[in-house]
Amino acid sequence: MVRLILAATLGASYGIYGPAFELCENQAREPGSEEYLNSEKYEIRVWDLEQKNSLKDLIARVNRIRRENAALQSDQSLRFIPVDNEHIICYAKHSEEPPNTIVTVVNLDPHHVQSGWIDFPLEFLGAAARESYQLHDLLTDARYLFHGPRIYVALNPHTVPAHIFRLRGRTKREQDFDYYM
Repeated sequence: MVRLILAATLGASYGIYGPAFELCENQAREPGSEEYLNSEKYEIRVWDLEQKNSLKDLIARVNRIRRENAALQSDQSLRFIPVDNEHIICYAKHSEEPPNTIVTVVNLDPHHVQSGWIDFPLEFLGAAARESYQLHDLLTDARYLFHGPRIYVALNPHTVPAHIFRLRGRTKREQDFDYYM
């Protein structure tokens, strides 16, 4: 999941090798080899694409997020944001037309919950220091209301190892949010 989210949000374009990736084919051809045992390189395969697969659902969701957010389709405004935990990476992308700001936070540790404080660059993100702002997590559809430049995140690699936030400006009703800080 983490590699998919990093690839889809860091670069202006990305691609994956279809069914083998979606169905988590990972048996090596031989020990230490990067080639897969039953790849289509040496045979014609018929894939069972109807099986239940959460990665397939995540790929569809991430592709929808990319289509709906112009900031993710450009490399021009990529900016890394400081986090006080080396196991978490945070970066933002912004587009002017249409106005769109995406902040991605990813747990790089595949085994442990990681948490930390992010020093949010409000000036880069277009939010005023004295105003509240909303972060809408496009992966889970949760909405968070923050005030000020420091935000706390905790990411569990076994459930949701990342946030893909869309920045929203001032909001009218605080009761519409899952979390207020």
